[in-house]
Amino acid sequence: MKRFDDADFGLTWLTTMFHEDWTHNGATGAEAVRYHLDPDLEPAAVLAVRRDARSLLDGLDTATIETLWQAATNPGGTFLDPRRGFTSGSAWLDTIVHLCDAWLAARHVDTVLTGADTEDGAELRDAVLVEIDSTRFLPDDIRRALTRCALRCTPDLAFRLLLRAIAETGHRTAARLSREQYARLCVLGSALHYGQFLVPEVEYLVDQP
Repeated sequence: MKRFDDADFGLTWLTTMFHEDWTHNGATGAEAVRYHLDPDLEPAAVLAVRRDARSLLDGLDTATIETLWQAATNPGGTFLDPRRGFTSGSAWLDTIVHLCDAWLAARHVDTVLTGADTEDGAELRDAVLVEIDSTRFLPDDIRRALTRCALRCTPDLAFRLLLRAIAETGHRTAARLSREQYARLCVLGSALHYGQFLVPEVEYLVDQP
């Protein structure tokens, strides 16, 4: 089985758009999301964003959502930053869900995710929890939030958020991954039917022999 995209997807794809210069694509967070929900996207891409946002809303409190979003992005500021146009994690994800709904409704999309794109990694929960716990260079609050995500949402989403947190922390610090842990991350990515470019986004952090 193969997912619709060889790279990142869903909400974690959207987090990659929120970097230091994200306001170039919109004065507020909602405008930036609307910009990235390009008319030419595959419906599966928007359905995946909506599914992830809905999963976090249904499973986590707003503070945990905020911790995960901040860990996966590099925009500067906090949820109280007036540039964002929202004040809480739950309000932000609710906005994303509504923007996805508007995109889908405008195109009369009535399909659902199928095949590998429905894989939530339920049978891999324990392995994902091990990797979260093993990534000790992440702050405790981020690892706790990722653990809650794996337990209350889906291991797939928690694992993709873990990869984003690793990547962003690596940009800001001297954090490194052991070759052994990176190999385990690759095995998990393969089991989750990820494309060839998703897990390798953190390969640059691997210790060289």
